[in-house]
Amino acid sequence: MSNDIFILVEHRDGAVTDGTFEILGRARELASQAGGEAVALLLAAVVGPLAEQLGGTRILAVEDPGLAEFSPSAYEGVLAPIVTEREPLLLLAPNSAVGMDVAGGLSGATGLAMAAFATRIALVDGAPVITCQLFAGKIDVDVRFRDGRGICTVVAGAYPASAGRTAGSPRVETVSMSVTDQRVRFRRLIRPEAGDVDITREAILVSVGRGIGEQDNIELVEELAAALGGAVSSSRPIADSGWLPRTRQVGKSGLRVKPKLYLALGISGAPEHLEGMRDAELIVAVNTDPHAPIFGVAHFGAVADILDVIPALTKRLG
Repeated sequence: MSNDIFILVEHRDGAVTDGTFEILGRARELASQAGGEAVALLLAAVVGPLAEQLGGTRILAVEDPGLAEFSPSAYEGVLAPIVTEREPLLLLAPNSAVGMDVAGGLSGATGLAMAAFATRIALVDGAPVITCQLFAGKIDVDVRFRDGRGICTVVAGAYPASAGRTAGSPRVETVSMSVTDQRVRFRRLIRPEAGDVDITREAILVSVGRGIGEQDNIELVEELAAALGGAVSSSRPIADSGWLPRTRQVGKSGLRVKPKLYLALGISGAPEHLEGMRDAELIVAVNTDPHAPIFGVAHFGAVADILDVIPALTKRLG
């Protein structure tokens, strides 16, 4: 067994994701403590341009035409023998759709235990201790792996992406391996149609969740957004209900936003939603539940009924 920390590199449209840089920075710190090295696992049809984005990082790269598009079975088929042979202390992946797909399959293929929805990772007596969220972030639990090694998916925003970005040239070791597993095949990427508002470009977002109660109350939120000079966005339940278009949805299955002000109204703060908005410059949350996870990322918060707060705030701004 080595003391190296492996990182799964997630990339999309030719760019390494922020989630990758978040775990890469923490992996370097952990590897230094363990006496090992942070090693990025990069799979692509062409690895060169992606490797350059990782700066002075040690990279294990697999380059194959079969990796032009993401396939969980292809990734698993390539990574399982690498992980089995090299025996890293820990393998980190973003807690994204890609990361969860790969980590789950890899756990089954290698027999390594997996911890999901991690918010903190530490080494205690040389072994990983992972703090994970349960029940949409309402409970934190500390997880230890029975044999001291394992796989971990890390919630977006748990660590700063800036810590993972370094200057320098990557040190790339190419692993010769062909993609043969085609159980899952990529067909096409369906992108959401452009909406009337691009929430990724808005400086102020008034975002609404289940606490709004009913569709007719969306009009109250729109009036507040207009008074603030911003736009309305939402959590997934609102979009699933058809109360707002999918292009207004913030989160892992929606859009990632970084406004100057994010006003979260009646949003509990599930990890999937936090992944899409925790980088906002100023987060203000209103929720009736004082233990709602949204308060864990908010800069300011109020325990109150949003149906009382929205009209009062709109009137004050008028």
